[in-house]
Amino acid sequence: MRRCILPLLLLSLLLPPAFAGSAPAVHEFTLDNGLKLLVREDHRAPVVVSQIWYKVGSSYEHDGITGISHVLEHMMFKGTEKYPAGEFSRIISENGGRENAFTGKDYTAYFQQLEKSRLEVSFRLEADRMRNLLLPEDEFRKEVRVVMEERRLRTEDDPEALTYEQFMATAFVSSPYGHPVIGWMDDLENLTIEDLRRWYRRWYAPNNATVVVVGDVDPQAVYALASKHFGPLKPSTLIPPKPRHEIPQRGLRRITVKAPAQLPYLLMGYKVPVLKTAAEDWEPYALEVLAGVLDGGDSARLARELVRGRQIAASAGAGYSLTARQDDLLLLDGTPAPGHDIQTLKAALRDQIRRLREEPVSPAELARVKAQVVANDVYQKDSVFYQAMVLGILETVGLDWRLADEYVDRIRAVTAEQIQAVARKYLTDDRLTIAVLEPLPLAAPESGAGRHGAGSPGGGPHGH
Repeated sequence: MRRCILPLLLLSLLLPPAFAGSAPAVHEFTLDNGLKLLVREDHRAPVVVSQIWYKVGSSYEHDGITGISHVLEHMMFKGTEKYPAGEFSRIISENGGRENAFTGKDYTAYFQQLEKSRLEVSFRLEADRMRNLLLPEDEFRKEVRVVMEERRLRTEDDPEALTYEQFMATAFVSSPYGHPVIGWMDDLENLTIEDLRRWYRRWYAPNNATVVVVGDVDPQAVYALASKHFGPLKPSTLIPPKPRHEIPQRGLRRITVKAPAQLPYLLMGYKVPVLKTAAEDWEPYALEVLAGVLDGGDSARLARELVRGRQIAASAGAGYSLTARQDDLLLLDGTPAPGHDIQTLKAALRDQIRRLREEPVSPAELARVKAQVVANDVYQKDSVFYQAMVLGILETVGLDWRLADEYVDRIRAVTAEQIQAVARKYLTDDRLTIAVLEPLPLAAPESGAGRHGAGSPGGGPHGH
């Protein structure tokens, strides 16, 4: 299983590809100012997870201000008039909780996990900073420098992450998915406090937010708390972002990235639909199972045939996510084993795709993937945090959160013919982008020009 490429999704490694099946009912409320509240009871332990999701991320940004959503996430901890810088985290810690935040392509989210009687602490703090950030310029300049250093460590000094960034910029021409969540360095260097203030005023408002609460709570009591703290906040005038759909690709795209590295690296991506964009509602589920056939554990094809069997790859993976606002990618990646080169690995991965196009998946293999999904579903529902994440993602990308309860049944319904159909339709050269990392010599440590320690997962698709 490959590591996740999105370093800004601080909790991305906690998120399995499937979303949970049947679970306790979700209670949905909408306040007069437009804020949506989703509450799911889980009384197994006296804890509560509270998450607030804003419909804004890097895919909302335009050229010149890339990275602004992530910078604003940093600034959300820099204080209001009522709670100065550092007070938010101190108060949560003082109440025995933990908190953090993350930015993605399609959302920015903040969360706290607390003992159930402390939920109001979370609501009071989050409601205050939703509309009352001070955004001092000196703190802004400091945080931009922090983000720039984060970019150096996690992208520019990490050859696989750098390859992934260049790969995405090649795969997507007109879609906003082509620029990185952390932003381009030139844009970060030229970001201004006024850019940030406008971004904050535009997107951080109750009518652009969803509060998700899962835990040992009473839904009506949670609604009363939300009405008390979030209800008085004024909505903003929201202008939806331009669609910025990707233009049709007209042939295979290739890119070579040269960077200091120990090993070569291969990344391949096919443009595919997601739940929000698919022509047929079964297609994303078939793509999900297809990814599982390739990389659904040690018995999946890539591990069994390329890593252990023919020993062509030191590592190989595949990944796909159904939940995005726009068409995304089905990814494959790998590092060749000693004695083999990138061309051999590339041919082997493309042969795996050819087989999916030409040969139906066997009943036994299909049953194995489906059984693994069901087992994962049972495990995932043990986490109140995960349950909240599922609801937040679906709601924020514009999908019905009720899809969470359909997932297992939809996976079980996928047929071998459907897997072959999506492979033939979408896994074609006209939808393919290939990136190759060509290693350059690593600088000697004593020269002072060596790499910084990479502070995040390396490149490659989401592990399925």
